[in-house]
Amino acid sequence: MSTSPIDAALNDLADEFEMLGDWEERYRYVIELGKDLEPLTPEEHSEENKVRGCASQVWLVTEPQADGTVRFRGDSDAHIVSGLIAVVLRLYSGAQAGDIAAFDASAAMARLGLSEALSSQRSNGLKSMVARIQRDAAALAG
Repeated sequence: MSTSPIDAALNDLADEFEMLGDWEERYRYVIELGKDLEPLTPEEHSEENKVRGCASQVWLVTEPQADGTVRFRGDSDAHIVSGLIAVVLRLYSGAQAGDIAAFDASAAMARLGLSEALSSQRSNGLKSMVARIQRDAAALAG
């Protein structure tokens, strides 16, 4: 059985999280991931790119590629949220639009332990980010 790029990215993230052990270390790692996000331009910090349903400010840019894959970039005004964006982008950016739209994000977040580790507010924000990415991908997939 072949695995999709999203499944491969999830496996890699799960392995990395597993090696870190406790959630304090995982939080630090997630924050570090967020520091490596490609910055958005001031114009990209727009109302159009803003993700609704997040307590922090979150912006996502969706960039369809010629080969049918979708590239995502994002930013937040909160360090932990930037890290969560980085986790989501590792899963989805560069995957085929149809694969993104069909992927079970809830199961992925549960596998990473994010469902239990995040406050309900952060968890809802994460769900809003994923919903936005999947909605954009579904629109591109037709």
